[in-house]
Amino acid sequence: MSKPQTRIVFLDAATYGDLSLTAFTDTWNSTVYQVTAPAETIQRLAGATVAVTNKVAIDKLIFDAPEARALQLIAVAATGTDIIDKDAAAKRGVKVCNVPGYASQSVAQFTLALILELASRASSYAAAVKDGEWQKSRVFALLTFPNMELAGKKLGIIGYGNIGKTVAKMAAGFGMEILVCARPGEAAIAAARIPLAELFRQADFISLHCPLTPDTKNLINLQTLALMKPGAFLINTARGALIDEPALIEALRAKRIAGAALDVISQEPPPGDHPIVVAAKQLDNLIVTPHTAWSSSEARQRLLVEVKANIEAFLRAEPRNLVTQ
Repeated sequence: MSKPQTRIVFLDAATYGDLSLTAFTDTWNSTVYQVTAPAETIQRLAGATVAVTNKVAIDKLIFDAPEARALQLIAVAATGTDIIDKDAAAKRGVKVCNVPGYASQSVAQFTLALILELASRASSYAAAVKDGEWQKSRVFALLTFPNMELAGKKLGIIGYGNIGKTVAKMAAGFGMEILVCARPGEAAIAAARIPLAELFRQADFISLHCPLTPDTKNLINLQTLALMKPGAFLINTARGALIDEPALIEALRAKRIAGAALDVISQEPPPGDHPIVVAAKQLDNLIVTPHTAWSSSEARQRLLVEVKANIEAFLRAEPRNLVTQ
C-alpha cells in the first residue's frame, strides 16, 4: 500500500534520543534529519507538508522562502513555541501546534531533585568520599557542607501551569509551604496568590515555570534578586532568558543569595566560555545541568505519541493543540 502524499520532515530527531520514529516513517513519507543548522533549514523544508521541530527555529525569512510554500503545519515537539514566528506563520496560513503537559511529571521531579540537592548537598558529599575526605575524618561523619530540612520552608512558584502545580504537589509532600505569585499585569490578585515582589521577599526557594515572553524576559534581575533573602535559592527549569545571567552570577559571587540550580541557560548548547558555564566551575553555590529536566524516557515517548496525534488530527481537518488560528 502506498503512503499518503503528506511529506513530513523531522528537523532535529536527535533530541528524542533513542526512541524510534517508525510510527511516522511507516505511515507517511518522512525524512528524518538528526540535526539541522540554521543555514540548512530552508532547503530541508523544500516540498514538506509538515515540519516537526523541537528547537530548530522557523522565522519570517523561512516562511517567506519559496522552498517553504508547501508547508501547512509546524508540529512543535515541545510545549514552548518561542522558536516559531507565529505572526509570520499566520500570515502564510501555516498552522502551528504544540504538546502541552507531556513533561510535567519529568520536569517537576527534576525540579525537586535540584531543590533536594541545594538543600542536602548529596552529590557534594558523594564527591567528598571519592576525594578521600570521609576517610580522613576524625569522627564517623562529614559535616563539610551545610544541609537543611525542607519541611516548613517556603517554596515560591512563578508560573502555575501543569508543571508548577505538579511541583507544588510534590513539594507539599516534603512539608513545604507553597507560595504562588500573581500573574504579571493582573489588575486584581486571585485568591491564594501573592504579589511577585512579596513572593521574592518571603520564599526560601523560588522555582521558575513560566513561559518566556516579553514580560518575563530577565524576570530575575538585579532588582528582583535584591528582594530575595540571603539564604534563599533559585531554581530554573523553564527558559534561560528568564534570568539576567550576569546579575545572577554577581549575586552568587557576593553570596547575596545562597545558591541557584539551572537546567536552562541563554545559549544551548553553550560555548566553553559561556559565563554560566565558567561560573559553575568556579562557584560552589551554582549547579548547572544540561537542559535535561524534560527528558525522562516516559516523557519523550508521550511527546512523540502526541506529535503523531497532532499530525493525524490536522490531516483530518480537526486540528488540536493549535497555538495559531
